[in-house]
Amino acid sequence: VQLQASGGGLVQAGASLRLGCTATGSTFRSGTMGWFRQAQGKEREFVAALRWGDNRKTYSDSVKDRFSISRSYAESTVYLQMNSLKPEDTAVYYCAAHPRGLITSAIHLPRGYDYWGRGTQVTVSS
Repeated sequence: VQLQASGGGLVQAGASLRLGCTATGSTFRSGTMGWFRQAQGKEREFVAALRWGDNRKTYSDSVKDRFSISRSYAESTVYLQMNSLKPEDTAVYYCAAHPRGLITSAIHLPRGYDYWGRGTQVTVSS
């Protein structure tokens, strides 16, 4: 199983980016796919997650009004649309997956995910 993240880049504050995470070797259509990020010198933190089974979406408080997570069955891909980006959004963004639908209380925990992509850099300049 591999997770391939794409779509990172360098943008100015206020701009938008869309990240994609494609699963190959398996599908997670009964599972959970999420996005985490890690800024330099900081711990990995939860950003957003989606449960394929019921399309339930969960966001961190810091992004919930600006970011949107969605899925494409045809492409086996989860997208993270990031709008109104801020310099504090600068980080390496990782996608992660679990083969089952995670409960809400666990969906934000990195240790709950079995598979991780390599990460894609997002840099937001002021």
